[in-house]
Amino acid sequence: MSKLSIQLTALALATGFAASSALPATAMQATEQPIAIAIHGGAGTITRENMSAEREVEFQQALTEALQAGYAILEQGGESIDAVIAAIQLMEENPLFNAGRGAVYTYTGEHELDASIMRGDTMDAGAVAGVKTVRSPIALVRAIMENSRHVMLSGEGAAQFAREQGLEQVENSYFNTEHRFQQLERALERLREQHNTGDQIAQHVDWDPAFNMGTVGAVALDREGNLVAGTSTGGMTAKQYGRIGDSPIIGAGTWADNDSCAVSATGHGEYFIRFHVAAAICARVKYLGESIEDAGHYVIHETLLPAGGTGGVIILDRQGQVSMPFNTEGMYRGSLVNGELTIGIYQQEE
Repeated sequence: MSKLSIQLTALALATGFAASSALPATAMQATEQPIAIAIHGGAGTITRENMSAEREVEFQQALTEALQAGYAILEQGGESIDAVIAAIQLMEENPLFNAGRGAVYTYTGEHELDASIMRGDTMDAGAVAGVKTVRSPIALVRAIMENSRHVMLSGEGAAQFAREQGLEQVENSYFNTEHRFQQLERALERLREQHNTGDQIAQHVDWDPAFNMGTVGAVALDREGNLVAGTSTGGMTAKQYGRIGDSPIIGAGTWADNDSCAVSATGHGEYFIRFHVAAAICARVKYLGESIEDAGHYVIHETLLPAGGTGGVIILDRQGQVSMPFNTEGMYRGSLVNGELTIGIYQQEE
């Protein structure tokens, strides 16, 4: 048994859940409607060699707590949308992740947050881009979906709507963390070194993929058989010009359809937008009859990767099956399906 498996087993015993270190699609008992939740906390260059044992345990605990929060709602007969919100809000509040507190910095040293949510039963959706003062972007997108006539809001208009809805406002500095600021400094130095023209920043350079990565997301299935997907992010380190990635774009970073599956994505957003990744996976399930495992593998490994796109997704269907494919060295991820807990970080979990 690997060190990760031993740690997860101890963690699961302490919290009352069974643990599994394997990550195949999870089959559900056919006797009752399954309940399930899966989450991710970002993908990228994540290896045992560059992570301390203490940091690894911190991520395991954070993922487990978010899963438990969402699963408790499902277990009590609650709706999948509430489970998704609960799990994501815990990750938005955790500086380990690139969402909410812990969000990356823009080129000008601020934080611009994006999020989206989608219901699989009604196909209703809400999205927000470039907000700077809303404490919980995932709460805002729910309000947009349920209380406005629009799907996506951005910038100051989105902030105004959030205030009218009574959602909590914070100073932009609330999202500050030292490790993200250091990441910004490294990114700016990389840009200047490669462009070598003072403060003017190159747009096409040999860019560290780590600067593109980091997003949180959740997908859930409730006892009514309804799927929901949600995603929240701080975006790309040193982004400029109000850049928007895939996370707030319905179909690219988030998708849910009761006739196929629910998907939340994390990775290099420009590629996920171009290949409409989340919706493409569910379309293969719906129209080609593929399993979520086959559909996810095809889009992530055979479509996205050859084009230069890196990242991963979490996928959940109405049978409670979970698949979490990614083409990077690691992806923070986990699922809780009918009481069975699975946590993963690295590409190969033994």
